[in-house]
Amino acid sequence: MSIYLLEVGTEELPYKFIPQAIEQLKTGFNNFLNDNKVKFSDIKVYATPRRLAVIVDGLESKTEDEEKIIKGPIKNVAFDENGNLTKAGEGFARKNNLTKDDLYIENNYVHAKIVVKGKSISELLQENVPSIFMKLQGSHFMRWGYNDEKFSRPIKWIVSILDNEEVKIKIIDKESSIYTRGHRFAQQKVLIGNPKDYVETMRNACVIVDQEERKQTIVQKAKEAAAKLGAEPYYTDDLLEEVTFITEYPVPAVCEFDPRYLDIPDEVTVTVMAVHQRYFALYKDGKLINKFITMTNYIGNEFENIKAGNVRVIKARLDDAVFFFNEDTKKPLVDYVEALKGVTFQKGMGSMYDKTQRLIQLSKDIANDLNVNSTDIERTALLCKADLTTNLVFEFTELQGFIGADYARVSKENDKVVQGIKEHYFPLNAESETAKGIEGQVVGIADKIDTVCAVFAAGKKPTGSSDPLGVRRAALGVIRTILDSNLKIDIDKYIKESLKLLPVQRDCAQEVKEFFIQRMIILLNEKYNKNSLEACAIKNPLTDLSDYVKRVEVIQNINSPILLENANRVIRILKDSSCDSICEQYFKEPIEKTLYNETMEIKESNDYQKYLSDLEKLNPTVTKFFDDVLVMDKDENVKNNRIALLTLLRKKYEFLADFSKV
Repeated sequence: MSIYLLEVGTEELPYKFIPQAIEQLKTGFNNFLNDNKVKFSDIKVYATPRRLAVIVDGLESKTEDEEKIIKGPIKNVAFDENGNLTKAGEGFARKNNLTKDDLYIENNYVHAKIVVKGKSISELLQENVPSIFMKLQGSHFMRWGYNDEKFSRPIKWIVSILDNEEVKIKIIDKESSIYTRGHRFAQQKVLIGNPKDYVETMRNACVIVDQEERKQTIVQKAKEAAAKLGAEPYYTDDLLEEVTFITEYPVPAVCEFDPRYLDIPDEVTVTVMAVHQRYFALYKDGKLINKFITMTNYIGNEFENIKAGNVRVIKARLDDAVFFFNEDTKKPLVDYVEALKGVTFQKGMGSMYDKTQRLIQLSKDIANDLNVNSTDIERTALLCKADLTTNLVFEFTELQGFIGADYARVSKENDKVVQGIKEHYFPLNAESETAKGIEGQVVGIADKIDTVCAVFAAGKKPTGSSDPLGVRRAALGVIRTILDSNLKIDIDKYIKESLKLLPVQRDCAQEVKEFFIQRMIILLNEKYNKNSLEACAIKNPLTDLSDYVKRVEVIQNINSPILLENANRVIRILKDSSCDSICEQYFKEPIEKTLYNETMEIKESNDYQKYLSDLEKLNPTVTKFFDDVLVMDKDENVKNNRIALLTLLRKKYEFLADFSKV
C-alpha cells in the first residue's frame, strides 16, 4: 500500500477560508478516488496559515482492469445489407480498438465487450490533483501576478510525493518538488523524504501542521501560562478557531494593562481582547484581572517588543471604551429611549422607538396570559433597546443588551429589569443558553416574534440559505425559550397580534405560522424522528409547544402495529368523506353498537400515554368491526351511519396524531 502527500504553500491565508478548504479538499480527494475506483484507507487534511496539505494512506499502486460493455450505433446503421461494416460501424470499432468479430447485436444495437486497462496511481494523481485543488472555492479569490487562474493567496511552493518518489504536478504557475518550508523564523528548505514522516518533519521545523493538535496546544499552553498567575483563560470556540488558523507554532505571551480599565463592564474589556484583538482574557477567583494572554506565532525568547505592542494597541481600544462609558452614564438609561425615534428598525416598519412600543404591548399581553406581574416586564420592554443609541454600543455593536444591562444597573433599575435587558437577546446562537428570568423570556419572545412578522410583512422572508435579517435564528429563539422554560404561550395568537401592530398591514399570518412550524420541526428533529413530528402537527403545535412535545414523545415510542393498521384503514376508507350524525337505529350489526359505545368511553386527556393505552384497548373491537361490516352498504342511511361512526373514531385518533404519517 502506498501513501501520498500534497502540500501547497501560500502566503498567509484568511483564517475563515481555511476550514472551508479543509472540507473541500477532503471531499475532492474522496470523490476523485471513488470515481476512479481507487482503494484507500484514509484521507487526512492538515492546514496552517501558510499551507494546505493532504495525506492519502493505504493507496493501491494501480487500479484494476475493468471489463465494460459499450453500446454502439443501431444495427442498420453499423452494418449494410450484406453484413459488412458501414463507415459508422468502422468508426465505432476503430475508436475502441475493436474488430468486426468483437461486435455483437443486442436489442437491435451494436455492442462490444472491452477491457479498460487500470492506471497507475501516480498517473492518476498527476492528471487529477491540480484540478482538485483549483476547484477550491472561497470569498475574495483573486488573480495574482500574470496568471489567469484565481486563488485566495499566491502559491509559493508545492510538495507532491508518493512514497519516496516525487509525483510531478503544476498548479497555476508553480511546479512541485520534494522540499517544503518551515516556520517563517525557522529552516526555509525542508526535505520531505516520505509522507509518513511529514507531520514529525514539520514539527521539527517549528510547524504544527495538524490543526487539532495545534488547537489543543493553544488551550494547554494558555492554561499553563494562566495557572502561573493562579488564573484561568477565557476563550470561545470562535476565538480558539481563529487563533488556531493564524498560527503555525503558538507560543503564549502574558501581557498586563492598567487596572483602571477594570472599572468598565467586563463584557467590554473581554470583547476588546477576544473579538477585536484575539487575546485570552484571564479570570482569577471568578473576577477579570488586568492581564491577558496573546498567542504569538513566534520562535525565540525576546517577547518584550511583542508585549509592548499588544499593550499599546489594547490601551487605545480601552481608552475609547472608558471615555464612551463615562459619557454614556452621565444620564440614566431611560433618557436614551426617546433617541430611538432616530434609529430605523426596518425600511417601512418604523423606528426602534416604534418597535419598543410594540414590544411593551406584546409583552404585557403575554404576561397577562401567563398570569404573571407585568410591571418589571413592561419596564424591561421599554428599556431593552435604549442602549442602541449609546456611544459604547455604537462602537461595540455585538454588546447590545450587555451594555444596556450595565447602564440599567448604574441607573439603579431593579435587578430583574437589569437581567431582563441582557437576556431578552438570548439565545445568542443555536447552542447558547436561553433566558432564565421571566422578564427576559417574555420580552425576548415578543421581540423575536415582532422581528419575524415585520420581515414577512415587508415581503423579505428568507430564501435558500440566505437569512440576512436573522429570522430563522429569531424563530428558533422563540421555540427554544418556550420549551426550555416550559411556558404555555400561544405563538399563533401572538403572530396575529404582532401583525396587527405593524405599520404595514399584510395578510401573511399563515405564512409566518408555517415558517415557525418548519423551524420547530428542524430543531426537534435532532431528538425526535421527522415522521412523529409531522404526525403530531395535525393539531396546531404553536398553540402549546410543550403539549405538542408530549404527544411526539408518546408517538415516537409507539409499539402497536395493530393500532397503526386500524387507524390507517379508517383514514383510507374515509379519505375526504365525513359525517357527524350517528343514529343508533341504523346499526345493523352488534359490533357497530359495541364500537360506538367503546369509542364514546374514550375521553380526551393530556395524559397521552394513558390515552394511547385506551386507543390500544379498542383494537380488537375495531378489527372485528372491519371483519364483520361492509362500510359501503347498499342502504344509504346505513352507509352514512357507518361513515359517521368511523369519523368519530378518526377524531379520537387525531386527538393524538395523524397516524398516516407515523
